[in-house]
Amino acid sequence: MSIQSVQQGTFSFLQNLPIVIEASAAQLSSDAGLLAFREFDERIGLTRAFAAMLNDPRDPERFEHSFLDMSRVRIYGILADYVDQNDHDTLRSDPVFKLIADRLPDDADLASQPTLSRFENAIDISSLKRLREQFVDQFIASFVAPPRRLTFDLDAVDDATHGTQQLSLFHGYFEQYQYFPSFITSADKDQVVVLSLRPGAVHAALGADDDLRYLVERLRRVWPDVVICVRGDAGYGVPWMYAVCEELRVEYLFGISANKKLQKASETLLAEAVRKFDETKTPQRLFDAFWYQAGTWEHARWVIVKAEANALGTNRRFIVTDRPGAQVVPAAVYDDYAERGEGENRNKELKCGLHIDRTSDHRFMANFFRLYLHCAAFNLMVRFRQAMALPPLPEPPPDVPPQALKDAERHRHHQRGRRRDPLAQAQPCTWRTLLIKVAAEIIVSARRVVIRLSAHWPNLDHFRRVCQTLATLNSPPSPTTS
Repeated sequence: MSIQSVQQGTFSFLQNLPIVIEASAAQLSSDAGLLAFREFDERIGLTRAFAAMLNDPRDPERFEHSFLDMSRVRIYGILADYVDQNDHDTLRSDPVFKLIADRLPDDADLASQPTLSRFENAIDISSLKRLREQFVDQFIASFVAPPRRLTFDLDAVDDATHGTQQLSLFHGYFEQYQYFPSFITSADKDQVVVLSLRPGAVHAALGADDDLRYLVERLRRVWPDVVICVRGDAGYGVPWMYAVCEELRVEYLFGISANKKLQKASETLLAEAVRKFDETKTPQRLFDAFWYQAGTWEHARWVIVKAEANALGTNRRFIVTDRPGAQVVPAAVYDDYAERGEGENRNKELKCGLHIDRTSDHRFMANFFRLYLHCAAFNLMVRFRQAMALPPLPEPPPDVPPQALKDAERHRHHQRGRRRDPLAQAQPCTWRTLLIKVAAEIIVSARRVVIRLSAHWPNLDHFRRVCQTLATLNSPPSPTTS
C-alpha cells in the first residue's frame, strides 16, 4: 500500500508546538469492530451459505476474487455504512476488510469497484431463487427448538430511483419514480425471511400471496404443526390475500380501508366514545366487531373496529381477521395487530440504517441482488444483536410480563433495559458508534495477528463483553435444506 508522505495539514491551537496531520503507512483501520461480526458469522455460516447460492460462471483458474470474498466485503461494508461500490476502491486495501475476507493485511488487495460492479451484474435468476431458499434455511436454523407459533409481518417500502434503472416506474401515491420492494419479516426473530424487488407502479400486495405460499409450505415441511399468523396494513387487505391465508390455514390480521358501510356500522360505537370522553375528559378507546361482506368477497368475514375519542378529536380503524378469539376479545386481537408497528421499525432499520434504497445499478436483476446483500447484512446484525443481549431484567411487578404493563410502566421497563444493555435493541447507527467504528492497529507476526485498540476508547467494555460472549457460543447445526 502506497502512502504519500506529504504533509496533510497543520493546526496551531497548541501554543508550544504545531500539530501536523499526515497519513500513516502503518496497518491501521477505522472499523475493527467488524471482526466481532466476522467471528459470529463464522459460527452461523451466514455469508458462506449466501455465497454458495450464487452461480459463478468464471473459469476457476482465471479469477482472483471469489464470490465469497466479494459478498463478504459488500455485506460488511453495508454494516459499516459503506453502502456504495465506490467506497471499496479505498477499502480494498483496508487491513480489517482483508481479514474479513480471510487475507492477511500484506496480501493482495481486495476487489475494486469495477470488479464489484461486474459481480453484482453477473448474478442470474437461478441464483436469486437459491438465495430465496437460503434465507428461509437460515431462519429455520436460528431456532434451537421447534416453535409452536410464528408471526410474520408483511410490508412494502417505497424506494425512490434517481436514474434510468430498469423497471423504475412512476407511482402516483408516492409521486416519484421508484422501485417497490416487499418484505416478510419475522416478529419472533426480527429477520427478513422473504423479500422481493418489484417495479415501481405495482399494487402493494402484488405477489405477496405467492411469497406467503412459498414460506408457509417451506416451514410446514419442517414444522407441520406450527401455527402461523400474518399481519399487514390495508395495502394487504385484499381478497386474494384473504383467500390464500384461508387456503393455507394461516391466521391473518389485515387492515381494511374505511367505507360508508363500515362507517355506518360503527357510528354507535364512535358516539359512545365521544359521550364518555365528554363526561370524563379522559381519552376513550372502545371496540366492537361484526360480520361484514364486501361486494367482491365470496363470503362474510369478521371485522373489528376501534373507535377513539380524545382532545385531538376522533379516530376509527378497521381490521379483518379470522383469528380465533376475535369474536370474544376483539380488543386483544386488535392490540396484537397494532404490534406490527415493530415490524415497520425493522423496515426503518433497513431503509434508514442499512440503506436498502441504494438500488442504483442499471439492471433490475443486479438491483434485486443488491437488495439481498443489504438484507443479509441486516439479518447478520439482528442475529448478532440477539446473541449478544444480556439476560432480561426481572419483570416488575412479579408474574406480569412487560407486554402486560401499562404504557408508562412498560416504557420505564424498556428504558431500564436499554441503559443496562444499550446494544440489545440498538439501531445500526448505534452499533456503529458503540462497537464497529473503532480505530485499530493490525500487527502480523509469524505466530499471530494482533489487533491493538486504544486503551482510552470509551466503549472498550462493550467490545470486551462481546468478545467474552462470542467465546461461549457454540456453532449451531447446519441450516435445514429445502
